[in-house]
Amino acid sequence: MLFNTFIFGQSAIYDTSIGSSLTVIDNYLTENIEKGVIPGGVFLVAEKGKIKYFKSFGYDNQSMNKPYENDNIFRIASMTKSLTVVSILQLMEKGKLDLDDPLSKYIPSFKKTMVLDRFNSSDSSYTTVNQKKEITIRNLLTHTSGIYYGSFEKDSLRAVYTKNELMIFGLSTDQFTTEEMVNKIAAAPLAFQPGTHYKYGMNMEVLGRVIEVVSKTSLDKYFSENISGPLGMKDTYFYLPKEKQDRLAKVHASDTVQNIINYPFLEYPKMPAHNHFAGGGGLSSTTLDYATLCMALANEGSLNKKRILKKKTVKLLSEPEFTELDNNNTGFMSNVEEMGFGLGYWVVKKENSAMSPLSKGSFGWGGYFNTKYYIDPKKDIVIVGMTQMFGFNNQPFWQELNKVIYNAID
Repeated sequence: MLFNTFIFGQSAIYDTSIGSSLTVIDNYLTENIEKGVIPGGVFLVAEKGKIKYFKSFGYDNQSMNKPYENDNIFRIASMTKSLTVVSILQLMEKGKLDLDDPLSKYIPSFKKTMVLDRFNSSDSSYTTVNQKKEITIRNLLTHTSGIYYGSFEKDSLRAVYTKNELMIFGLSTDQFTTEEMVNKIAAAPLAFQPGTHYKYGMNMEVLGRVIEVVSKTSLDKYFSENISGPLGMKDTYFYLPKEKQDRLAKVHASDTVQNIINYPFLEYPKMPAHNHFAGGGGLSSTTLDYATLCMALANEGSLNKKRILKKKTVKLLSEPEFTELDNNNTGFMSNVEEMGFGLGYWVVKKENSAMSPLSKGSFGWGGYFNTKYYIDPKKDIVIVGMTQMFGFNNQPFWQELNKVIYNAID
């Protein structure tokens, strides 16, 4: 049975014809809540543009007996990157930039960026060398620029970013504007020569500023006018309006899921709106909002007669970018032949049902606070799951969830 419902300004199509077979998802999620793997969350499955599963489980605040709700807003952190990637590709389609353009064409401060050479651990001093090749837009999309996240590193790389005051970037800060943040990144040395390695880093923060320069508008406004607005994503923001802040989910500890973490920096979505937009991690959103974006990408770039990318552009997202780096063991998950990295997303290079049921060409990513999305264009399947946990590292939970979902759909 199919039925339509009007949600958040757009029509969503629900298919309940296989509802009984999807109860296995209920069982899997309930079991993991009882085991303390997750506190709960909101989970959505769509196939061929129809939402087949959309449920909330567990407690956002167990001590107050407050359950998760389908309209909870989550800190999506690195899932912000997908909107930044789409924005860059939109500008490419309009002829306003090329993926192989040097970054300095748009942000001149990167013309002088150096590469780390030697580091002295006794006083944190270091020497640098010149770039052999300039960073390109493609390097940023594929995390091969040499820019990194200091908080994910140890020893010399962490010390260098600490010394250059870059450890505060990634979510939000009221100390610097987007432009100032990016210029500080440009002033710090790169971890390696651009294009020679994959290293996850603040590349999308830099691309967020490129979008502002090229479009001559702020990143939040660009997202609203070109992605979230057209698709009807009404709950996706860098800074939440006051009337929606009570829907922001709590962040739980990964070791004891009943415990809520009250670090002040986690309240960044409730900060007053200011001119700092982290294109790599600053957004908050709902499960339905984000699934709407994913369904548009799974459907060759359009949904509900709103096109955000051309078909041929979306196909680029299913293609791995640097096979040579993978072969040299300097790429993304070089020891896993099934997985690669493309323009901002991991990509399935080779199907392996034992490892994952996802089709070749599937892509996706996740967020630091335990949010995930999977896009399978071949089967037109989208999976979005959102919880809020600090430091979650139980990846088998998501792998097994995917297997449960695909088995139920099949």
